[in-house]
Amino acid sequence: MPTFKIQHTTKYEYDRPVSESMNEVKVFPYQCREQETLQHDIYITGQPEIATYTDYWGNKSGSFNLLQPHKFLSVESRLIIRTTASSQLEFNFHSGLGALKKETLGNLQLIELSHANHIASQADISKIAKIVSQESVGATVEKCSEYIFKNFKYIKGITNIETTVDEILEHRAGVCQDFAHLMLQILRSLQIPCRYVSGYICPNKNGMRGQGATHAWAEVWIPEFGWAGIDPTNNVWVTNKHVKLSVGRNFSDCSPVKGTFKGPAIQTLSVVVAVSYENGDVFEEVNKVHLPTQPYEPLEESGGGVFAGQQ
Repeated sequence: MPTFKIQHTTKYEYDRPVSESMNEVKVFPYQCREQETLQHDIYITGQPEIATYTDYWGNKSGSFNLLQPHKFLSVESRLIIRTTASSQLEFNFHSGLGALKKETLGNLQLIELSHANHIASQADISKIAKIVSQESVGATVEKCSEYIFKNFKYIKGITNIETTVDEILEHRAGVCQDFAHLMLQILRSLQIPCRYVSGYICPNKNGMRGQGATHAWAEVWIPEFGWAGIDPTNNVWVTNKHVKLSVGRNFSDCSPVKGTFKGPAIQTLSVVVAVSYENGDVFEEVNKVHLPTQPYEPLEESGGGVFAGQQ
């Protein structure tokens, strides 16, 4: 059972003082049997009180206000966590859509998570869904992940948090957040319940995409098993090298840090994620954004990078 130390720092800088900054954070580890939190501390500029609550999807969330004028805001999460999942998922790989429909019936969240969005390129999504559709749920999910991995390029910087599935299909490229959204649209078109996951990937020099930054993948409801994670960015089932922070219908339910402020300021945002391993190795990645934004338009942190986004 590997143990990871993860330091996740989000820094906002403003070219003039802003005030009444109201923020929501979802940097708390998700409570589940696959991981055990050993220690977690959060440090915020000005040491405001954090009001915590559990949201609709079961995520522990926090909100805080920084009312006084300020030109800098830092949110730092220091986490020590042990992943207790096995290195290989074990579920009934042959369970089919009939069993899935029985388990979905009457479960409002599963029903909600099995409905695809209405998009302009749904015909293209339907073609992909037909290609990946198999006899069993597990085989369909695996085929979908493989299709995305082989047919879409991993390229940073060409998408942002507002990029739609239509645009991802046009680019044929993106980052982990985009591949998760694409996979959700495909599987939901087959009426398979699935949800977006925000977290970290900690492979320790195994060459996996997304290491050292916030990562995103999907979870799918497998009959007689429950939620099983799959990472289309790396075409692997999620085991004990992924750390889960939050889940939801899409990225907007899971943003690690987001908020609003008062003041006509231009802001910059940088995010540093450092993962320390039991053997002493440390992997660190810095993502910086230096983009002018309109007044009252904050920047939002995203899985697979950091981009401008209006709240």
